[in-house]
Formats: sequence, C-alpha cells, structure tokens
Amino acid sequence: MQPLFFNLDSDCPLSNTLRDSLNAEVGEVQRRSFPDEESYLRVMSDCKNRKVLIFCNLYQPNEKVMPLIFLAATLRELGASSVGLVTPYLAYMRQDIAFHSGECVTSRHFAALLSQHFDWLVTVDPHLHRYHSLDEIYQLKGRVAPAAPVIAKWIQAHIEKPLLIGPDSESEQWVSQVAQLADAPFQILNKIRRGDFDVEVSLPNIEHYQQHTPVLVDDIISSGKTMLQTLQHLEHAGLNKATAIGVHGLFAQDAYQQLSKISDVVTCNTVPHPSNQICVAEAIVQAAAEFL
Repeated sequence: MQPLFFNLDSDCPLSNTLRDSLNAEVGEVQRRSFPDEESYLRVMSDCKNRKVLIFCNLYQPNEKVMPLIFLAATLRELGASSVGLVTPYLAYMRQDIAFHSGECVTSRHFAALLSQHFDWLVTVDPHLHRYHSLDEIYQLKGRVAPAAPVIAKWIQAHIEKPLLIGPDSESEQWVSQVAQLADAPFQILNKIRRGDFDVEVSLPNIEHYQQHTPVLVDDIISSGKTMLQTLQHLEHAGLNKATAIGVHGLFAQDAYQQLSKISDVVTCNTVPHPSNQICVAEAIVQAAAEFL
C-alpha cells in the first residue's frame, strides 16, 4: 500500500519531488484558523493501518509546531501504523547547553516533544555541536541525510582549484569530509565568539594557495558574521573571489546582502532562498525510504 504524504504548507517544489520519488499518495487535510487564531484541523484521508509521512520544514518553527503536533496526534488516533516527520531543517538544535543559570536547553525539550508524537525523523545535517548524534536527545528512529556528497559534487562542477575553509575547529570533521570528496585541500579557522553578532576569526595559513578559489563551508549561515569577517580578510589578502556555501541558509537581518557584496553565496535547498543551488532531495528520499 502506498504511504500517505502530508505537506504542512512547506516548500512545495521540494515536497513534490519527495512525494513523487517515494511514490506516495497525497494526504488531504483541511486547515484554518478560528477568529482567536487557534488552529482547526481535519484529516480527510483514510489513514487506518497506513504508513504516514509529514513534510514540515521547521525553519521559523514557532508557528508551525502546533499544527504539526495536532496533525501527528490526529493521524495516530485515526489508526496510522506509523507516523514520520521529514524536515530538511531541524529547528532548536543550537541551544544544547545552559550557559547561564535558568536557561532553557531548548534542544532537549523540543526533542522530547517530537519524540512523543513521531516514530521516525529524517533531516539534513542537524547542528550537532555538543551532541554526537540525534539519538542522544531523540527517542525515535532518526536518520540524517548527508549534504556533504552533493556539496562536494557541486564544488567539483563549479569551482576551479578550490580551497575549502571551515569556520572553526568544530567544523573540521565535516569540512574535511567535503574536501576529501571534492579532492581539494582545506584549512580551518580559529574563531572566538563573544556574542551573537561579535565574532573574531584568525586566518589559516594561505600563502601556498594564492591561485586557489576560497570556498567557505558551514552547516548554518545565520548572522553570517564569521563568514563576512573571513571573506573580508581573504579579499584584503588578494585571493580570488570566494564562494560561501551553507547547508542551511537562514540569513538573519541583512546577512545575505552583506555576504553577496564580496562573494558568491550558495546554499542547499533545505531552506527556500534565492541562493539555493544544491539539491538534497535524493539524500532525503534515500533516508526516508527506509521507513516506508
């Protein structure tokens, strides 16, 4: 029997590609808001004894989470044999420790909420900083669809003599993997973060790479301050125009505009944005297919 595929108003082009590749049936759900802005939801498809997948991209998550939880709970009540979530960007992974007394470690609480309502989860390169895997905080079957292979393939096709640069020591394992797949050298920056928008970086040893094209690679581009400062140093050092690549392009405030002034900016299509050039659909399909 075909799995049922529900899309909660997220990124229709990627959603349609995933649905078709997974040979899934479109699930029908009626949604609206009451005058007081509470959510109304009604599942119209017969989901009894069927595997169900919900596609909900959780960037800017706060308005999306309640309808997502309501839909998952309703599908269970209607007899779905399993309910899974595909979210190319997994929110609430960045606060993974309490830096000050009383701070909410949102990653753990968000993981507990999703684990209560879903049997499995597929996402692309979540922000695993102090966690080694999703299993440390999620009590469900989690699969990570890797972006490194498609990023490396894009670099090989579009960048001549690339030099990959990681933003900090925590990125070394990930950036080195992309570099290995792209058959390119890499360097890692030293970074000191004093606040959300106050970041100091030191340049890698680049005197041997004057003829290379710098390619900055990071999992998330949010404020963009680390990348911007690095790009400015690279520009002053006389290197070729750099390319900044992010798996997830969140681009807070005017980050995209600032980065675009001095570099080419490229992202995966995990978060819809004009910079999307690298498609992760195939990796997501392969991960989700395990559960269907």
